[in-house]
Amino acid sequence: MGLMKKIFFTVTAVIITNQVLPAQDTLKLSIEQAIDIGLKNSKTLHASLMNVKAAEAQSGQADAALLPSLKLTAAYRRLSFVEPYSISTPFGVYEISPSILDNYTSILTLSQPLFTGFRLLNNSRIAEKNYEAASEEYNRNKSELVFNIKNAYWNLYKAIELKKAVDENVEQIKAHLNDANNLLKVGMFTENDVLKLQVQLSDAQLKQLDANNNIQLATVSLNNVLSIPLNTQINITSGTEYEDNKMENMRELINAALQNRPEIKAAKYRVESGEYNLTAAQSGWYPQISLAANYYYSKPNQRIFPSQNKFSGTWDLGVNFSVNIWDWMTTKHQSDAAEALLSQSKDLLGSTKDQIVLEVTQNYLTLNLAKQKIELAELSVRQAQENMRVTSERFKSGLVLSSDAIDAEVALLVARTNFTTSIVDYEIAKARLEKSIGK
Repeated sequence: MGLMKKIFFTVTAVIITNQVLPAQDTLKLSIEQAIDIGLKNSKTLHASLMNVKAAEAQSGQADAALLPSLKLTAAYRRLSFVEPYSISTPFGVYEISPSILDNYTSILTLSQPLFTGFRLLNNSRIAEKNYEAASEEYNRNKSELVFNIKNAYWNLYKAIELKKAVDENVEQIKAHLNDANNLLKVGMFTENDVLKLQVQLSDAQLKQLDANNNIQLATVSLNNVLSIPLNTQINITSGTEYEDNKMENMRELINAALQNRPEIKAAKYRVESGEYNLTAAQSGWYPQISLAANYYYSKPNQRIFPSQNKFSGTWDLGVNFSVNIWDWMTTKHQSDAAEALLSQSKDLLGSTKDQIVLEVTQNYLTLNLAKQKIELAELSVRQAQENMRVTSERFKSGLVLSSDAIDAEVALLVARTNFTTSIVDYEIAKARLEKSIGK
């Protein structure tokens, strides 16, 4: 009674859900199309790309600091009235400094750093390495997203294939139940034998409901990774293509990963950036030299005496020299901090390499195991199919009990489930290994 109630409520929930949900779009997708859509729609990947663009702009900004700069400054001031400065002579009174109330000033300044203790040059190199590191981090995020898409895609494929196996199992049990009812009529089966098959059918139908729900969950998961509406229905068009190809040895894969993984490249760029940062921090020990030129076009021009109420142009050209005599060891502290950060970057590079070696080793062993499971699962399916064929023929003739038919059905379902799972596990393991070696 409890079992029938569970079936009733589950079926009712499915019917109500289908009525409440809005109309769903259907999308046919190959694995390649899914990857393309996911890469285009990912907000996380777009944010990573914007980080690359920001780093590129900062690199351009650091380069610009090495070049001459030209700046224009203009100002207007209204002055309060003061008595003009004048002198008296036997020949009359002369104004030496007239009171000019409207003052206009414009300055065109050209400056060029000549020597900054290599600070500007190293800042440029730091920004360049940070840009390259950001680019590799974008590649890492892209690789992670591609794997997540493949993982979600093949999990949906597995859910669909397992649903097919459960559906066939239900049909087989129905056929056996029909044969059992016929045998019951002629007295070759008992009611208990028929009841066992009815219970088996109810159990298989419950598994059918679970399989349907698993497809919906896997579809939602794939839609989420692709950043498309969650109620979109997906039709899988790609299938698994297991090929027993010879794998490269583990050492070759590890070497490839250490050369190709974007995490390694990004960590190396961070180390190089840290080296330049250390040199830049030490620039405070050196003098700072720069060239400056100014052109003044003012009314009145302060360099012209006596002041005249008209625009006049003057210029100056000079070299600025400064050296830090004492700053309470600020430069030393900055150098110590930069050296510590450089050491930290080197440690991060080393730990990243160790993690990648471990990752490749684990994924290599997992893929090998998946290959072995496929071979055993394929053999189990063939054996279970043959056992099912023989048992079904004997069952129709009343030569075996319903429990034997149930055992054969369960064995076939388990074998097909294991085979589908092993095939999908192989695809996911292969994708994970490819990601771990930087493909």
